[in-house]
Amino acid sequence: MSETTVRLRSKTIARFVAARGLAVGSDLERYLAPKLSHLSQPEAMADRAKCAQRLARAVREGEQIVVFGDYDCDGMTAAAILCDVIEELGGRCTPLLASRFDGGYGVSERALEKIRDVSPDLVVTCDCGSSDHATLGQLTSAGTDVIVIDHHLVPAEPLPAFAFLNPHRPECGFAYKGLSSCGLVLSVAAALRAELGAKLDLRQWLDLVAIGTVADVAPLTDDNRALVRAGLSTLRNAERAGIRALLDVVGIDRSAPLSAADIAFRIAPRLNAPGRLQDPDLAFHLMRERDPERALHLAEQVEALCRRRREDQAKIEAEARAEVEASGQSESPAIVVGREGWNHGIVGIVAGRLAEELNRPTVVIGFEEGVGRGSLRGPAGFPLFDALSECAPHLNRFGGHQAAAGMEVQIEKLHAFRAAYQKACAARADYEVPLPPSPLEIEAGDDLSDVLCDLELLEPCGEQNPGPRLSLRCSLRSAREVRGGHLKVDLRTSTGRRVGGFGPGMGQLAETLKGEVCVEGELRPDRYAGGDAVEFLVRKIAAL
Repeated sequence: MSETTVRLRSKTIARFVAARGLAVGSDLERYLAPKLSHLSQPEAMADRAKCAQRLARAVREGEQIVVFGDYDCDGMTAAAILCDVIEELGGRCTPLLASRFDGGYGVSERALEKIRDVSPDLVVTCDCGSSDHATLGQLTSAGTDVIVIDHHLVPAEPLPAFAFLNPHRPECGFAYKGLSSCGLVLSVAAALRAELGAKLDLRQWLDLVAIGTVADVAPLTDDNRALVRAGLSTLRNAERAGIRALLDVVGIDRSAPLSAADIAFRIAPRLNAPGRLQDPDLAFHLMRERDPERALHLAEQVEALCRRRREDQAKIEAEARAEVEASGQSESPAIVVGREGWNHGIVGIVAGRLAEELNRPTVVIGFEEGVGRGSLRGPAGFPLFDALSECAPHLNRFGGHQAAAGMEVQIEKLHAFRAAYQKACAARADYEVPLPPSPLEIEAGDDLSDVLCDLELLEPCGEQNPGPRLSLRCSLRSAREVRGGHLKVDLRTSTGRRVGGFGPGMGQLAETLKGEVCVEGELRPDRYAGGDAVEFLVRKIAAL
């Protein structure tokens, strides 16, 4: 086996990848330098060819196509890619998106009305449809062909659709099961291009694939790793006017490589903000906008909605914490809070924050005219969906998986649901908690700039491909609390190199630190100092 042509500069990261079972050779080459040529062969994907053939016919014959996407980043990016490709190839396309506030998830009855208003010959769903048997059945019964492109779990009953592209179908032979819907759409686009014998460079949509994949918390392994790595480069180039405007408004520095964390914490929350407060169309139009001036205007509107979302979230969080105390749930095995007027587009974020803070399964419900829509989050490893399933008699409907779920409940059944859910969670109090990874100590002889370069080769990091949490033994030159209650430290390594450090919310530690310390966190470029300067994003710091 030949050695990889990609070389790691530091012993620290070499030790990290070796611990993952990656030795020299093709496995390490594919991991450190994933390429689009490494993607799984798509021919075994059930109904892929059928999708392409039907879409090609619609393009050739000028049929009216409706592309219907979900309201989150994966659904919007998938719909944007497919609409762009259809139009580039000469087809007629009308995009429609689901709305949290007008029909809810998937092809609802309200969504069906909107689709029928267009009188389409063909409907393609993106990131939804796998469980929409009733509404899709109405479309097919009326003579409209339906193609479903989705990656959610597949119910046992057959779906009334002309074609159903979902790698989780039992009969689907596609090797990689982790593609999000935007990745599936890109594969369909490649098949459509071949079916029409057209020349179209699909790499221009890899930025949207990266955004949708990371935002949907899809596994960053194998095919997704190659797609997102390439997509991060496309995103950094920002040739799409709408995305370039968003990066500029957010203040993302494109002079340095972007990471999956930039998408997860800076880009995706903004693109999701419109759909959490109103219709998601604003973010969708921003993705597709080609005029720089209009793109900037849209990006500023998206940023304003993101600020409003943060304000609404802070208000609901404060009220939810007060509700926990007022309802006597401080020591309960699970938290269930709900109130009239809480935005059900935001309750999922609040549930996640409370679950992390209180380390217990948490349900936060927003009620509107007596009907509550809630989100469930919990500590890592807790089987949320299993516990929720036991409460089905108290719910209008529910769905999701073990890490995150949603439900609908009448307000008069809230107390009964709370009691049932707390009982179900108490019965699972001995769930297995995954052990956090041990911090990776930086080798004394490694140059921190080399470690930082090697960390870039690990990207994209995230779901099923976590980056290392690093630890560094060094001397503390100074520590102070800065505005906002944060900690700012000046460190020196054993070789005398200066390293800055920033600890969010850790300012109270400034007066307790001195001498030799061990710092844990993430290494990143020091943009303020410039050059090859590095700093730690401090997660933990302690005297030695």
